[in-house]
Amino acid sequence: MEVSSKENTQFFSNNTILPVDRSSFKSESSASKNEQSCCGGIKIFLGALSFVYFAKALSGSYLKSTITQIERRFDIPSSLVGVIDGSFEIGNLLIIILVSYFGAKLHRPRIIGAGCLIMSAGTFLIAMPQFFMGRYRYERFPSTINSTVSISPCLQDKSQTTLSTLEKSQAKINAGCEKEAGSSMWIYVLLGNLLRGIGETPIQPLGIAYIDDYAVEENAALYIGCVQTVAIIGPIFGFLLGSLCAKLYVDIGFVDLGKVAISPKDVQWVGAWWLGYLIAGVISVLAGIPFWFLPKHLSKPGSRKDSSTSSEHSRFIVEENKDQRKSYQHQAKLAEMAKGKSPGFSSWLLNFLPSLKNLFGNPVYILYLCASIIQFNSLIGMVTYKPKYIEQQYGQTSSKTNFVIGLINIPAVAFGIFSGGLIMKKFRIGVLGAAKLSLGSSFFGYLLLLSLFAMGCENSDVAGLTVSYHGTKPMTDYEQALFSECNSGCSCSKNDWDPICGENGVTYISACLAGCQASNGSGKNTVFFNCSCVGTFESSQSSSAVVGPCQKGNECSKMFLYFLVISVITSYTLSVGGTPGYILLLRCIKPHLKSFALGIYTLAIRVLAGIPAPLYFGVAIDTTCLKWGSKRCGGRGACRLYDSSALRHVYLGLTLVLGTVSIFFSVAVLWALRKRSSPQDETLSANGERGACGTKSRKDNFVNSDQLIQSTYWPEKETRL
Repeated sequence: MEVSSKENTQFFSNNTILPVDRSSFKSESSASKNEQSCCGGIKIFLGALSFVYFAKALSGSYLKSTITQIERRFDIPSSLVGVIDGSFEIGNLLIIILVSYFGAKLHRPRIIGAGCLIMSAGTFLIAMPQFFMGRYRYERFPSTINSTVSISPCLQDKSQTTLSTLEKSQAKINAGCEKEAGSSMWIYVLLGNLLRGIGETPIQPLGIAYIDDYAVEENAALYIGCVQTVAIIGPIFGFLLGSLCAKLYVDIGFVDLGKVAISPKDVQWVGAWWLGYLIAGVISVLAGIPFWFLPKHLSKPGSRKDSSTSSEHSRFIVEENKDQRKSYQHQAKLAEMAKGKSPGFSSWLLNFLPSLKNLFGNPVYILYLCASIIQFNSLIGMVTYKPKYIEQQYGQTSSKTNFVIGLINIPAVAFGIFSGGLIMKKFRIGVLGAAKLSLGSSFFGYLLLLSLFAMGCENSDVAGLTVSYHGTKPMTDYEQALFSECNSGCSCSKNDWDPICGENGVTYISACLAGCQASNGSGKNTVFFNCSCVGTFESSQSSSAVVGPCQKGNECSKMFLYFLVISVITSYTLSVGGTPGYILLLRCIKPHLKSFALGIYTLAIRVLAGIPAPLYFGVAIDTTCLKWGSKRCGGRGACRLYDSSALRHVYLGLTLVLGTVSIFFSVAVLWALRKRSSPQDETLSANGERGACGTKSRKDNFVNSDQLIQSTYWPEKETRL
């Protein structure tokens, strides 16, 4: 029911004791000046909040772009990287209830400013290990590092290396072990990401609530839309920053880059991952500065001075025209309880539990919640490990991978979200239509994803792992297959990873395992000669090799282009259903339960998708590893080589299985909607007056514990968006 602001004011004046509004005694010029001051203040706040949204989105996306860099730098498996990635959600959950409950009573702009400082401190903490854990050490044969040392890669006789040299080498390793055994520096990355989550918590609820409180009502949705648009731009710059930093060597500024024996195409390459975090931390600090100078309150626009609630809230109050004075008194009592003036926790609980029961008694909400949890598991896992998948499956560098994601995939997602909202508006789609659009988007998106199974690359030819030393597929255990007759006279370690590329197009794990007897040159220009294993390969015409793994063929480059095209279309298709799904969520619950329902929804997504998805995706990806690196002190390090076929099946298969399950729940949502709605309801829904889920009469008391949540978190303007 549409009710004017004047009628709402009249209602409150007749039923409650309110202070006299003296604005009517002011002159027109004074009122106009006041309104202009309000508009100026809210626009300054809007600009500052938009910059903060940009900063937090940039740092979050930059973390995604450095997943593989962190894995290699700290020599940890993908499962542990998943824990680090999920720590952000844990930090967010630690204080979200406190911020939501107490935030509105304090100085909201300054709380946001403090959150920015905490967020920047966490970002700086992530980068700190780079300055304390020493220089990055990659596995390389000595002759590729120092040309003055002349050692045969195939150590047929250990006596050719003097005892003093071996002792010095072992002493250095032991010293390094003592240093590494005392610290696990990746913990600082985890704690930094946890701090980022804590600092980010107040930005959304308090920032959006502040806009909703002090913006002109018809402009509030536009302002919130501007903030969300800027938030989409952040990840684009985050991945582009990741692309730039991945090109730079990790120890740039600390070592002579001319002596670095690996290139960005090498699996051991680690870019300057820490540099982007320093930049993101500085941006977060700058973003928080304006909030320390903004007022706690702004003067409300003239159209909203006479009411402490939004029009949507007021309309609901008028609809519930029974026992209104009693309801208002009950609301005041709850407000006193919130301020600590009344110890009535049992009263709060009595109001909270019926709301929870009402919410979970809504089959459409429960089914949609289940569908969203499963779909977000699919999407979060896919996005987290997409850079790793592209690097390992198509042999691309980290820099190129991040550039492609930032410049192509992210804009496709943004355009998809915008298109979904545009379709809803242009065709005046109701709740049933929104459910169909969301279902269709998911169905066709995952159908396109199915085609990516055919767009993979075969395993690289790696002697002893994917092919035998004679050119046939290995039939024995991988570890046993690393040794062959051609390198039996060499004293080689199976734990080393120092790949070379033979002229036969086959990669060998090390020059020693390739049976190389001599080398020439240094660094990246080292060439190995008289490699017995290269010469025995059935297609070999030479026995030389060069530093670094062999690149994948031209056919793989074509597959990568096909993958990009399908990936962009898939991202767009899945994103189209985002806005209709959000509208479906809002229209299927009672107005006074909206904020409470969104709180439960967000909590469930964070706890059941944001935290576990990166972890079990990482564990599944680790099972496809063919060759693990070794830490200096023993123990398993980061994976050096994945089985391309197994990685494709696990990564895409897990994503597709979860997506398919979510589609079944979406079908159940559509069925429940059809069962509860009538043609008249759907028509009214299309006109924006009534949702298909609103067929039941509203008999609940509108004042409930969730109204307290509504006043501080996820205000109605945000839910309307």
